Amino acid sequence: MTKIGIVGTGVISGTYLDHLGKLPGVEVVAVADLDVSRAQAVADNHPGVRALSSDDLLADPAVDIVLNLTIPAAHAPVHEAALRAGKHVYGEKPLAVDRAEAEPLLKLAAANDLRIGCAPDTVLGTGTQTARAAIDRGDIGVPTAATASFVTPGHELWHPAPEFYYQAGGGPLLDMGPYYVTSLVTLLGPVRRVTGRAGRAHQERKVHKGPRAGTVFGVDVPTHVTGILEHESGALTTVLMSFDIWAARLPRIEVHGTEGSLSVPDPNAFDGKVELATATQRDWTELPVAGGYAGAGRGVGVADMARAIRTGGKHRADGALAYHVLDIMESLLESAAQDQSLDVASTVDRPAAVPLGASPDLA
Repeated sequence: MTKIGIVGTGVISGTYLDHLGKLPGVEVVAVADLDVSRAQAVADNHPGVRALSSDDLLADPAVDIVLNLTIPAAHAPVHEAALRAGKHVYGEKPLAVDRAEAEPLLKLAAANDLRIGCAPDTVLGTGTQTARAAIDRGDIGVPTAATASFVTPGHELWHPAPEFYYQAGGGPLLDMGPYYVTSLVTLLGPVRRVTGRAGRAHQERKVHKGPRAGTVFGVDVPTHVTGILEHESGALTTVLMSFDIWAARLPRIEVHGTEGSLSVPDPNAFDGKVELATATQRDWTELPVAGGYAGAGRGVGVADMARAIRTGGKHRADGALAYHVLDIMESLLESAAQDQSLDVASTVDRPAAVPLGASPDLA
């Protein structure tokens, strides 16, 4: 059994705790938070889980993997502290706020024979994996193009403390883009070049929900990003990520090939319908599930990594993939700022497909 210690007990931690408790091969044994009372409240509601300080959690010999659920600006410092404490680490996306923070983490992990994993692990569910299976068996011929869209008027409409979404490491691209870009790399392979444009509709936003409703805060990052990803395979993806759109009817992800098109479900979910239309069958037809961890939820990537640690194999939501996704996103923002197309310096292999019927502790 691989033991997990969680640093950061904010909103997302509840979802992780619920799902990790159902997964084989892993067990949450400790939690820590800057707000000690919040960590204690989590521990009180989860028998067998201890509330510790962050330092004590990192030093605890019972903890094998540190699950880092802090805000984006704290991802790299907490990752580094966990690695220096001799722990494997898995974190929420993005891996870090930029490449300069992320690259040393990969080197530190490699030098100490430790693992880094990073959300999103939604791509390991039946939705994206069924779409990948369809592409790999040639259902749409040779993939040539894709579209990826996420639009919303902003997280301040529902989140009680939304400021971090509009600070370094936030914005629609770094917040939601990892789901889409990770799915696109899983489906179409790595990206070699990008062209981006970016802007923001408002310089300030206002909290709408919770005890701080009415609080006004500044916007430090672009809130509307669009661009083109040139995959190494030659396929071209058009992306749109925005916190500035009130309503739209746009597909989450579609992949188009020489012989047909795929409608891919929301990459922020683990399942969903995959639909196919071809040159000979123009109506959309739902495909049967053909891969992925069935019934998966947040934390399946942690369990997949724990299995790889025990067996010496590879885990799928790994640091190299997360770094390439971050590199793509940062390159898009730099392309917009510099008004020119830019090469993406990093590359990565497509992670191994998840076979139909697989369990995260076995495959």
